[in-house]
Amino acid sequence: MTTAEEYGTALEPVEVVDAELVEDDAPGAGAVAVHDPVAAVLAALDTKAAEDLHDRRPRKTKTGYARDWELWQEFHEWLKEQTGTRLPDSSITVGTYVAFVRWLDEVKEAAPNSIERRVTGVASEARRRGYEVPKAARAAATQALKPLKLDEERQKRGRGKAAAITPADLRKMNTSPRERTPQPDARRRQVLIVPELARLRDRSLHTMRFAIAGRNSELSKLDDTGIRLVAEGLEVHVPSVKGRPARDVVVSYGENADTCAVRCWLAWKEAKLAAGAEPDGPAYLAVDQWGNLVVHRLSPDGCGRAMTRSAKYAGMTGRRITGHSGRRGLVTTGRRKGKRSEKLRTQGGWSKNSPVFWEYVDEGDKWADNATEGIGL
Repeated sequence: MTTAEEYGTALEPVEVVDAELVEDDAPGAGAVAVHDPVAAVLAALDTKAAEDLHDRRPRKTKTGYARDWELWQEFHEWLKEQTGTRLPDSSITVGTYVAFVRWLDEVKEAAPNSIERRVTGVASEARRRGYEVPKAARAAATQALKPLKLDEERQKRGRGKAAAITPADLRKMNTSPRERTPQPDARRRQVLIVPELARLRDRSLHTMRFAIAGRNSELSKLDDTGIRLVAEGLEVHVPSVKGRPARDVVVSYGENADTCAVRCWLAWKEAKLAAGAEPDGPAYLAVDQWGNLVVHRLSPDGCGRAMTRSAKYAGMTGRRITGHSGRRGLVTTGRRKGKRSEKLRTQGGWSKNSPVFWEYVDEGDKWADNATEGIGL
């Protein structure tokens, strides 16, 4: 019987070294790439950390970033049609990022602010997948966006910025009739009577939003235990949302009962407790169309819709009123009344270098000591 030894084909034991193949002309060709256990552990920890951070993000943020990544892949398919080559999703360079901005602008006709957010979302998703996002690429995308932001026609593609509201606007919303006639495009034609419980809740919601410069998510998360009545007014603990630090602010009694956040809060709290709300529960609860109190807290979207709905039925249709209008309104109104910027910034929880906050400050200061005042014109 013929054996492998007779033909010299027996397998000899060899020492196996972890390595990877490289092209002959690649840098370092001929050298053996030895496995680095330290680098492997660090890479695994980075990947796990990215996944943990992703899991802690709000569902709405994760959904938005996922959509951004889908657009990034769609862009690469479009680029393949133009060039004949499908680049990998990890190809984040100055060229691809600037091309992505142009594609969103020219092909998708997205608003500049939407493009900026898409770029951020793609960067976040890329890092989560372990891809490198060079600073030069982000800087180039920002540079490419600048002229788009200055284009008025492009700005019209988006919904535009939320308009600031004033105490007069709040008074108009809070004193509008409970009977709401159907809108011209509404399917139902009967007159809607706003339940008293919903009316009291919305009055408190709007005035509290303005007083604490609250975000929709912050108002939704407020609890009764975080709103304490004192002699001067209210001490409000605004909880942490989306990783932002919590803050403690004070709200004084107002000059008008219809716009006083303290009195509106007390009226709503008394009404909801009488309707069966649990003491020390969520500050703002849902109310159905028949005026029944619902046990769960009002959602962030519900807080925003309440503001928009009240503005619409108060006849404030010439401006875009959203949940953000209260935050903007406190700063612009406060500056016109001489309130210090630092006080306003702390009340709303803006960071010291927030460009949005300082934009609101400039808007409030627009007519203060203006260049044409008192110069003999």
